[in-house]
Amino acid sequence: MKKILFLLIILSTILLGKDIKTNELLKNLNNPEWIIVDTRDSNEYNGWNLSNLKINGHIKGATDLSANWLKTKYLNSNNKEILKQRVLEKGIIPEKNIVLYGTSTEMKDVEKYLKENGVKNIYFYDFEKNKDYDRLPFETYKNYEILVPATWVKNAMDKNEIKVFEVSWGSIKDAAVYLAGHIPGAPHINTDSIEPPPKWMLNTDENLIKFAEEMGISKNDRVVLYGENVMASYRLAIILKYLGVKDVRVLNGGLDAWKDAGYKTEMGIVKPTPIKDFGSKTPLNKSLIVNENGAKQVLKDNKNSKLLVDIRSYNERIGKESGYSYMDRKGRITGSVWGKSGTKSTTLEDYRNIDNTMRNGYEIISMWSGLGINTNKELTFFCGSGWRAAEVLFYSQVMGLKNNALYSNGWMEWSEDSSNPIETGIEN
Repeated sequence: MKKILFLLIILSTILLGKDIKTNELLKNLNNPEWIIVDTRDSNEYNGWNLSNLKINGHIKGATDLSANWLKTKYLNSNNKEILKQRVLEKGIIPEKNIVLYGTSTEMKDVEKYLKENGVKNIYFYDFEKNKDYDRLPFETYKNYEILVPATWVKNAMDKNEIKVFEVSWGSIKDAAVYLAGHIPGAPHINTDSIEPPPKWMLNTDENLIKFAEEMGISKNDRVVLYGENVMASYRLAIILKYLGVKDVRVLNGGLDAWKDAGYKTEMGIVKPTPIKDFGSKTPLNKSLIVNENGAKQVLKDNKNSKLLVDIRSYNERIGKESGYSYMDRKGRITGSVWGKSGTKSTTLEDYRNIDNTMRNGYEIISMWSGLGINTNKELTFFCGSGWRAAEVLFYSQVMGLKNNALYSNGWMEWSEDSSNPIETGIEN
């Protein structure tokens, strides 16, 4: 019996991280041999206070590895490889001292994952055990509130403070995911309403305002958008901001985030309640979206204060593929700079965590820096038709970057005009 107890004690010492106190953590905050890791919900890292702490956000200089990413539903074979690569990029390696903070369950889940991947020098920093945690420097993203957690959505819905919409491509009869279960009270929005086929370019200002009125959205509303494919939500969010809707937010992680929080969905169709007057006859934030001529103006000032940033896959960028079955011309806009995106025209792995929440903003900025993208400049993002670029633009707003814009019709429009300069091939 004593031998078994002894073995259990030894085993627990091997498996469990050691507690660390505030003074020791303060001493090592700027020590490159120590990596501080937030294991909580990524919304808390961004700035939301979901744990009734005395202070919002994350410990300054900390990276993130949310326990939520370790759920079986997210760890398919592709995501496993992405997560392994991200962990390395965050500096979470065997040679470093790793400090995990969050709840006991979150920390232990992350510890288990790290130990399975060879990381052993692990410490726990527990807010409950360290009541003086507010001595640590904390920080948030400047506009974290526009990217919302499911708990905030639920509370705002209960108080009737928001209008929630599900956004995806396809008419209601084709919206299988919506019909199978949506956030209660949320009407479906077909993205064809904002970018009509067959070219799927941005609708006219007049038609966009008419669309808002038909959906019951006025310029004074607080709107929350979500979907299974989160990209569609960001596409519409930027358009509503362009029109001048006062408060536009997106559910971080989309429909999965709502389900992960344990909230119920409902089946059936919810019809919007149209209004007669949006509140303006023209868009109130015209500089947020530029047309082809606007993109050319950005290129003219490319070396000074502006950059045209290509949010497409590498194969699209070098002209190996167009990325779209209905788009033949391949290549890139001459003078633009690559901002990465994902492996396909429908994905955005470089900007998301594996649960489809926004990636750590400091990692995004570091990625941009390595690509020659200076965030002190005004950045105008484009992709094939605006979806990926809109999501990245929204993330830049979350981080507090100002004066950025969307070239909404992007490569689809630019490549239609044979006189527009394009390039192909590998860049120097």
